Amino acid sequence: MAVVGLGTMGTGIAEVLTRAGREVIGIDTDQAAARQAVASLEAATARAVQRERISERERQGILARFRTFSDLQAAAEADLVIEVVPENYELKRQVFAELDAVVRPDAILATGTNALSVTRLAADSQRPERVLGVHFFNPAPAMKLVEVVSSVLTAPAAVAAVTQLARDLGKDPIAVGDRPGFVADGLLFGYLNQAAAMYESKYATREDIDAAMRLGCGLPMGPLALLDLIGVDTARTVLEAMYAESHDRLHAPAPILGQLAEAGLTGRKAGRGFYTYEAPGSPTVVPDAESPAADGALGAGRTVTSVGVAGSGTMASGIAEVFAKAGFDVVLAARSLEKAEKAKARITKSLDRSVSKGRMTAEARDAALAAITPAGSLDAFAEVDLAVEAVAEDLEVKQQLFATLDKVCKPGAVLATTTSSLPVVACARATSRPQDVIGMHFFNPAPAMKLVEVVRTVLTADDVHATVRAVCAKVRKHAVDCGDRAGFIVNALLFPYLNNAIKMVQEHYASLDDIDAAMKLGGGYPMGPFELLDVVGLDVSLAIEKVLHAEFRDPGLAPAPLLEHLVAAGCLGRKTGRGFREYAKR
Repeated sequence: MAVVGLGTMGTGIAEVLTRAGREVIGIDTDQAAARQAVASLEAATARAVQRERISERERQGILARFRTFSDLQAAAEADLVIEVVPENYELKRQVFAELDAVVRPDAILATGTNALSVTRLAADSQRPERVLGVHFFNPAPAMKLVEVVSSVLTAPAAVAAVTQLARDLGKDPIAVGDRPGFVADGLLFGYLNQAAAMYESKYATREDIDAAMRLGCGLPMGPLALLDLIGVDTARTVLEAMYAESHDRLHAPAPILGQLAEAGLTGRKAGRGFYTYEAPGSPTVVPDAESPAADGALGAGRTVTSVGVAGSGTMASGIAEVFAKAGFDVVLAARSLEKAEKAKARITKSLDRSVSKGRMTAEARDAALAAITPAGSLDAFAEVDLAVEAVAEDLEVKQQLFATLDKVCKPGAVLATTTSSLPVVACARATSRPQDVIGMHFFNPAPAMKLVEVVRTVLTADDVHATVRAVCAKVRKHAVDCGDRAGFIVNALLFPYLNNAIKMVQEHYASLDDIDAAMKLGGGYPMGPFELLDVVGLDVSLAIEKVLHAEFRDPGLAPAPLLEHLVAAGCLGRKTGRGFREYAKR
């Protein structure tokens, strides 16, 4: 095997190949890069010996199988050449032209590009049928996904050989066609671009955007931290290639990506991007002018000792449980006392599970349950300091409820909605005290999920905002601030990504299984997009997509027709036994 380009990715691929017993020729015109590649392999294998994953003898064998050269002539006898030079078409074309004159006629030439056209590189080659893409993910030794990219010119035998090699390396290969970003980056970079645009518009801070996606979606990194890791300049290049093909505004690089790249603020490698780092290449973030002040800087809030929760569903009972466990007195009000009692019974079961798993004591459970008073009417909220509604996601229903809260609750009580997609200000306007109304978007299941999106309207009072932030801290949730617009942070970034995944299937570009595997193995996502859609519910997902499209008027946000067809057919996901996949009946 030959690997051309010994940067981070090239070195990682060389390590994977040598560990799998392949002889590897590393080629780089920069001798310092070649020396660094050898040093990196020495350090990685030394760690593996220390952790008893390989023996010292195996380590010496790995090191002996890796040789570096500065001339492409060294690839003359290679069965497979993987090019991993920078994402510049002219540079890659030049490498392929030189390889054409050097390698054996039966050698396979693979490009590691994630943004440029494999077909164009193949067409410019003397052996287009032997050219394909092999896209590893960073860090190559750890990440399981490999996208094997064929053009219309690629011979099936070459695809089969590289796919088998990927399996031999212990990787999970997926076969994809040639389009910018392929599967994983095609979905990932649109999402990253929207996050950059969200930050650029000053809708939310970089810290809140990143925390929201980590805690609300279980992602390993927030989008802005990930852009810094990938490289702002690299992200911009990928997005430009995607936009050139799709003409979708969601792929048009956010202007801030260009501004940062032109200023040399390309992320971790430069020591500064969206965040500031201890030194170039360091993962350690250091405070800068944009770092947030402590919560104490928000000023004094209102005193909250008692909380009313309106609703009887899963969300309402989960939120009531959260407040009761944190020591608040809780009134749980439903449309009837019987419904409220059932909701409390659900909380009892949840707390019993926590006791049986050793997460809380029996005494703490009993104290939490004693703090919850079920009620069959909102009249029971007369003395609460904070009223939280968690009823159906229907604006008219919520507005009627807020009109009732306005009459029932004492002056100075904070009124909060848990809506995930409706305008908070529309709830506020149903009262005579809109300054007291705010959004508190908990995530499901509320006892387990750490995130709360705190949504201020243009009318929300400062002390109401400070109050809710303090309450979130007391119930041990991570609060993020955002303005009152569709989707807030999490859904505004999550659902366009899910919609784009549906479009990939609709266009027969990739299968459900390959897309789910790509995002879990290549992006570190806890669930693939179709697994998540079926869990959330296709009807819920469609409703959120429609709200986003109506608010932002971007054609790229229009719900995919396939989603609309499935919902019309009653295929709503796990809850109906069929969505994108079929499920066994319970």
